[in-house]
Amino acid sequence: MSKYFKLSQLTCALTVISLTSMAGAAGLDRSGQPSEDFSSSGTIAYVSAYHISPDVSGVESNGDKVGDLTEEYEGYGYGVKTDINDKFSVGVFYDQPFGAAVLFQGDNSLTNLTAADDDRKFTSADVSTDNFTGLLGVNLGAKNNFKIYGGPVLQKIEANVKINSKNPALASVDGYALNIAKNDAYGYMLGAAYVKPEIGLKAAITYRSEIEHDSNYAESMPFVAQYGLPSIQTRESELTTPQSVNIDFQTGLNKTTLLTTKARWAPWSDFKITPPLLNENGIALNDLRGKKVDQVNLLQYGDDSYMLEVGLGKRLTPKLAVSGSVGWDSGAGNPVSPLGPTEGYYSVGVGAKYNVTPEWAVSAGAKYLMIGDAEGVLASNGEPIGNFEDNDAYIFGMRLSYASK
Repeated sequence: MSKYFKLSQLTCALTVISLTSMAGAAGLDRSGQPSEDFSSSGTIAYVSAYHISPDVSGVESNGDKVGDLTEEYEGYGYGVKTDINDKFSVGVFYDQPFGAAVLFQGDNSLTNLTAADDDRKFTSADVSTDNFTGLLGVNLGAKNNFKIYGGPVLQKIEANVKINSKNPALASVDGYALNIAKNDAYGYMLGAAYVKPEIGLKAAITYRSEIEHDSNYAESMPFVAQYGLPSIQTRESELTTPQSVNIDFQTGLNKTTLLTTKARWAPWSDFKITPPLLNENGIALNDLRGKKVDQVNLLQYGDDSYMLEVGLGKRLTPKLAVSGSVGWDSGAGNPVSPLGPTEGYYSVGVGAKYNVTPEWAVSAGAKYLMIGDAEGVLASNGEPIGNFEDNDAYIFGMRLSYASK
């Protein structure tokens, strides 16, 4: 048997359960911005898809129940990377890093079922992003054990939010609607890695910059017209998605077993969405009530987030490998916005990879997330919504991959 660890037999089996499309993760994080393929050797190509089925519900302070408010959603990613020669490599990768899909229904503080117009009955939020990352990698050292890589990132983002409420305490935002038009902006990615194939060792760190968007905010806020304040406005304003650091580590325990660890940090405490009309009218309304505030946000977080995942892969036959993982995510502070009322998670996952040919493989995986309890508070006025406890989510993923040295 070869003394070289069969990385191609195992890493894909672990990757498929690390589609950390994080329903219930910190902030708006969905994909975890995967980075392990940046430091791979040879030619790789993949297409992956996942389905997330979250169940998030709660109880208001008055005892009313808030039924399941998170919608099922799908996502996908793809990438291709190849070595130009023994020193240089290039690649292109796509993922959907941030997002939200929330719909409040039933009879609770974030619905108004007596409204004549269906658009005024329910509260909803839909946020989506697309990332395209270009890669240039350079191998260093006599044995090419050291790698540095980096490249530009094109990010697209758009969002739609509607807030409707029967609760008098939320009257100022009843009927509020926001559309953030799709916007392109640029950032960058940089990383470094050390690899030692004979023992299956790879250690890599990848940094992604924050990306600042100048987006058009189209807002409607009908309640404030009675105070002589503007109720409709479209204006350009900033929206900055957070920077992040991913750490990937793996090592062979023996010729058929691979241990992996992934860690991630993102400063969600710096992130906020501050629509201009909501902010200015919110400050004015607070001033009328004798309360001074500096800023009114639609969405904000209190803490930075940290994620850790440990996995173990085992090659059972030359064609079949299996894996398992456990993970933890800290969340981004508590209380949280009702547009994403979760506080981190614990997770367990399983995966399998089958090599159809020496180069082509199919992988499948599943993950269960035990979502952390959270208190929901509307960021725009600090009004408590309720407690969201004992929630969970399921993730199912598949991946078709090609790898050759």
